Amino acid sequence: MRQDDRFIRIYTKGIATLNEVWVDRETGVNYLFHVSGYAGGLTPLLDKDGKPVVTDAYTLEHAYDR
Repeated sequence: MRQDDRFIRIYTKGIATLNEVWVDRETGVNYLFHVSGYAGGLTPLLDKDGKPVVTDAYTLEHAYDR
Protein backbone atom coordinates (compact mmCIF):
# COMPACT_ATOMS: atom_id res chain seq x y z
CA MET A 1 0.00 0.00 0.00
CA ARG A 2 1.32 3.44 -0.91
CA GLN A 3 1.56 5.90 1.95
CA ASP A 4 -1.13 8.18 0.46
CA ASP A 5 -3.61 5.27 0.16
CA ARG A 6 -4.29 4.98 3.89
CA PHE A 7 -7.40 7.19 3.78
CA ILE A 8 -10.17 6.98 1.20
CA ARG A 9 -13.01 9.42 0.62
CA ILE A 10 -16.37 7.65 0.54
CA TYR A 11 -18.71 10.66 0.55
CA THR A 12 -18.55 14.28 -0.56
CA LYS A 13 -21.15 17.05 -0.78
CA GLY A 14 -20.87 20.75 -1.42
CA ILE A 15 -18.51 23.23 -3.03
CA ALA A 16 -18.01 26.41 -0.96
CA THR A 17 -19.09 24.57 2.18
CA LEU A 18 -17.80 21.03 1.87
CA ASN A 19 -18.59 17.90 3.87
CA GLU A 20 -16.66 14.69 3.26
CA VAL A 21 -16.45 11.31 4.97
CA TRP A 22 -13.02 9.67 4.97
CA VAL A 23 -12.20 6.13 6.11
CA ASP A 24 -8.88 4.99 7.55
CA ARG A 25 -8.17 1.74 5.69
CA GLU A 26 -6.02 0.36 8.53
CA THR A 27 -8.49 0.90 11.38
CA GLY A 28 -11.81 1.32 9.52
CA VAL A 29 -12.62 4.46 11.55
CA ASN A 30 -14.80 7.02 9.71
CA TYR A 31 -14.01 10.74 9.90
CA LEU A 32 -16.07 13.81 8.99
CA PHE A 33 -14.10 16.56 7.25
CA HIS A 34 -15.87 19.94 7.01
CA VAL A 35 -14.60 23.04 5.19
CA SER A 36 -16.24 26.44 5.05
CA GLY A 37 -14.24 29.21 3.40
CA TYR A 38 -10.75 29.21 4.88
CA ALA A 39 -11.72 27.20 7.99
CA GLY A 40 -11.93 23.44 8.28
CA GLY A 41 -12.00 20.60 10.74
CA LEU A 42 -11.73 16.85 11.05
CA THR A 43 -13.44 14.69 13.66
CA PRO A 44 -14.25 10.99 14.02
CA LEU A 45 -17.86 10.04 13.37
CA LEU A 46 -19.50 8.65 16.50
CA ASP A 47 -22.49 6.34 16.90
CA LYS A 48 -25.32 6.90 19.37
CA ASP A 49 -23.24 5.34 22.19
CA GLY A 50 -20.29 7.66 21.55
CA LYS A 51 -18.11 4.98 19.95
CA PRO A 52 -16.35 5.58 16.60
CA VAL A 53 -18.15 4.43 13.47
CA VAL A 54 -16.04 1.65 11.95
CA THR A 55 -16.33 0.25 8.42
CA ASP A 56 -15.26 -3.39 8.25
CA ALA A 57 -12.54 -4.53 5.83
CA TYR A 58 -14.98 -6.58 3.71
CA THR A 59 -17.17 -3.54 3.04
CA LEU A 60 -14.16 -1.39 2.20
CA GLU A 61 -12.92 -3.96 -0.29
CA HIS A 62 -16.23 -4.81 -1.96
CA ALA A 63 -18.48 -1.75 -1.66
CA TYR A 64 -15.84 0.88 -2.38
CA ASP A 65 -13.54 -1.20 -4.64
CA ARG A 66 -10.51 -0.39 -2.48
